[in-house]
Amino acid sequence: MEEEIVILVNENDEQIGTMPKLEAHEKGLLHRAFSVFVFNDNNELMLQKRAAHKYHSPKLWTNTCCSHQRLGESNVAAGQRRLEEEMGFVVPLQDVFSFIYKAPFDNGLTEHEYDHILIGHYSGVPTINPDEVADWKWMSPEKVKSDIEQHPEVYTEWFKIIFDKFYERIDLRKNESDR
Repeated sequence: MEEEIVILVNENDEQIGTMPKLEAHEKGLLHRAFSVFVFNDNNELMLQKRAAHKYHSPKLWTNTCCSHQRLGESNVAAGQRRLEEEMGFVVPLQDVFSFIYKAPFDNGLTEHEYDHILIGHYSGVPTINPDEVADWKWMSPEKVKSDIEQHPEVYTEWFKIIFDKFYERIDLRKNESDR
């Protein structure tokens, strides 16, 4: 299998080069990424538990899926590709916001990403890819927030960072819809 290439970017999300994924994570270089959040009819978030053999953050809970865009691939197309690869379904996605984060891991790797947050809607049952995903579940945003506070060790570092920022956006959307 060919090694995955990531797109190196500057703080304005402008491409400045490419690099093998592992090398970018070893060097902690800023690269483009996306994180997909899929909600059901009850406004619950689909979480996945990463497969046990993942090279970082194995067996931890995280957002529906995430990965890196390929050269020439839009954020939405990348999110849909990875959603199908990991969770076995495709839905329309909306690119809602982006931000930069940096999360070092115990194994010496660092996620330093210009992350695009994509939101979709699906109320079915996924067909998970066991090479990528060990388990999945639905949780309300309020329960996720509470569980992260009580059990941060069972969640990926990036998900904790993203969810903290994302939760504020959920509250904003609720408040706007109540007006």
